[in-house]
Amino acid sequence: MNWARFTAVVAKEWAEITRDRLFLVLAFVVPPALMVVFGLGMNLDVENIPLAIVDHDHSPQSRDYAYRMIDSRYFDFKGYLHDEHQIPKLISRGDVRAVVVIPPKFGQDLVAGRSVSVQTLLDGQFPLRANIARGYIGAINANYSQELISSFLSRAAGLSPDQARQQMGNLRLEMRMLYNQSGKSIWSLAPKLIMMVLMMTPPLLTAVSVVREKERGSILNIYASTVSRAEFLLGKLMPYAGISMVNGVFLWGIAVFYFEAPFKGSFGFYLLATFIYSFTTTGIGLLVSSFVKTQIAAVVITMVVTLVPAILFSGMLFPLSSMGPEAQVIAHLAPAMHYGQIIDGAFMKGIGLDRLWPSVVSLLIYALALFLLAYYFFTKRPQE
Repeated sequence: MNWARFTAVVAKEWAEITRDRLFLVLAFVVPPALMVVFGLGMNLDVENIPLAIVDHDHSPQSRDYAYRMIDSRYFDFKGYLHDEHQIPKLISRGDVRAVVVIPPKFGQDLVAGRSVSVQTLLDGQFPLRANIARGYIGAINANYSQELISSFLSRAAGLSPDQARQQMGNLRLEMRMLYNQSGKSIWSLAPKLIMMVLMMTPPLLTAVSVVREKERGSILNIYASTVSRAEFLLGKLMPYAGISMVNGVFLWGIAVFYFEAPFKGSFGFYLLATFIYSFTTTGIGLLVSSFVKTQIAAVVITMVVTLVPAILFSGMLFPLSSMGPEAQVIAHLAPAMHYGQIIDGAFMKGIGLDRLWPSVVSLLIYALALFLLAYYFFTKRPQE
């Protein structure tokens, strides 16, 4: 390794980046913009579900039952309907996603101690949201039923409301959410967006920069020079790895200060893992550039080999435990999954290298393997 030649390649590449305004935008503006756009558009929280209610009873009990849902932050009340004939039209147009139908004699039957059936109609076009909405309505209904039973028991036995609730059962279930007590999806999604953006942009920039020299013919100067393959590849890699590190800090700031995701771990450990991940992702770009000759091909192939694993096999949208055996094998072969585990631990759980060293070692192996493969396939001869 001749450090003078290596430094010259790095300086040349940096000059190419700063000379091209479009490249500067792609390098420093697009990654933060992507994170903000994806973060705003991929909110997985199920709230403000459009809700309508058909009340055939109009009793104090039916109004009390309806207001349990109207006052909930999970539903956006759109009004009362006169009858069920309006429901298909409203749901088909998407004006409402859920309709609760309260039957006649609702209050009379409750006062008499008889069971009552309340119908709920849900838009099943989005099954996940429909199932969550069903859970919300079921929880509200169960809470209302428990209050009715405890009130009846309190009156019948002359007990206080608290004593009546204790008499209803000795088993009480208490649940606590760890690491994300508020249940906000953006708190877990924002760190994963760092993983996704840093998987997309550095390989793309690296691959395009090398292939652009092939298209222009300027790479012939490298073929004719005394610069070795390692010096050329490392010189190409270093500026984009540095840009990726800078973006990693910017994206961390967006996640913490804009999306307000809690960061409980060590910032130094985050920087170390991001540094290794940056070399891994830029290594993907180097490897892709060894096989393609046009910038269009470089863009398409890079997006396919980076974006698909980053979204589907990293645990970003689906937990790894819910995947099949084949999908789990693919996930463990993708560096995005290992970096996703690192930032999950650093952000949400506050753990560091002592617990996450297997993922760090995996990224180191990926970085070394990708560079060696790029070194093997890159040749200082014109490709016919």
